[in-house]
Amino acid sequence: MKITRIDAYGLRGLTPEGGWSNEIRPDDCVHTLVAVRTDAGLTGWGSVFTNDGLVKAALNVLAPLYAGENALEPERVSEKLHQHMFWLGRGGAITHTISGIDIALWDILGQATGQPVGRLLGGRYRERVRPYASLLMDQPEPLRDHLQRVKAQGFRAFKMGWGPFGRVSHALDEAIVAAAREAVGDDAWLMVDAGGSDAYWTNGYKWAMRTAAMLADYDVYWFEEPLSPDALEDYVQLRRAAPLPIAGGEVLTRRQSFQPWLQAGAFDIVQPDVTKVGGISEERRIGWMAQENGVRLIPHGWNTALGLAADLHLASAFPATEFVEYITGSPYIDELTVGGWQLDEEGMLAIPDTPGLGVTLDLDAVSRYAGTTVEAS
Repeated sequence: MKITRIDAYGLRGLTPEGGWSNEIRPDDCVHTLVAVRTDAGLTGWGSVFTNDGLVKAALNVLAPLYAGENALEPERVSEKLHQHMFWLGRGGAITHTISGIDIALWDILGQATGQPVGRLLGGRYRERVRPYASLLMDQPEPLRDHLQRVKAQGFRAFKMGWGPFGRVSHALDEAIVAAAREAVGDDAWLMVDAGGSDAYWTNGYKWAMRTAAMLADYDVYWFEEPLSPDALEDYVQLRRAAPLPIAGGEVLTRRQSFQPWLQAGAFDIVQPDVTKVGGISEERRIGWMAQENGVRLIPHGWNTALGLAADLHLASAFPATEFVEYITGSPYIDELTVGGWQLDEEGMLAIPDTPGLGVTLDLDAVSRYAGTTVEAS
């Protein structure tokens, strides 16, 4: 089964806010779907956390390497693309685009073999996983209301991030966390994402230590991105001293970038993004490396329904991956698949057990956000 072409569809119109200092707008494109077409009529779908202009440019560069390749060999084909792109730089738009291709190739392999991707990754440790509702921070009162609405949807785990946290005062930070804990209740999981990868993040180790102590008082489950994404030594020291787990790694790409962080003990929880790191193939290797270094893999899922589906299958393949991220209020999560996503009575998501990624795209919805007619095959 050969690859005949790869199409890219940038999503626009209802792009959710990111909480960044240079905030994205609804018509900005930061998520792009890719469709890998084959000569057997099967199409695999993947997702890329990158603007479609960059993805299309990368596909043009990569085309001589993937055209005519075997669509049933995702890991080998993806590694071929990585290996031959050293001269264009590693870790940017090229790597992000390979991520989407790789996800789509695993989707094709699952369809061709009649197996869900998680089983092809070596076996399924679970049939469902707990999604945590991911939302932006706000002032205490509106945040409390927002969390209560999300809780009413059935979520039992919550992560709030960015917004004013760490950007105004310690007093406001604590007021935000106190309001959040009151809203979700004592029995819910609550996580905090400082957003240290934001432009010109100014808080350092001492701020992170003081804030970690405050978060522990409110039984926060983990503290995410408390430092700038290049502060390796500070992360190592913080992880050793902080009274709660430290999480990060969403800005890193490819396993080679994760290796020094995992070996140094910079994280309790590592959060690679499958739509950026190199796809399912690369994230599986990162997960293995994390296991060997006593670090838990919990995927970063700030992307699309296809990224969520890939995360669900990865969660099924690792015994300690009990959470996946679920960005709330995004039509790129909620509207792109036929039937959407439903939580069960315990706030859990079923991991698809049908072939490939196990989701059926609503091509009308994809066409609406892509601004063009999207073909099934």
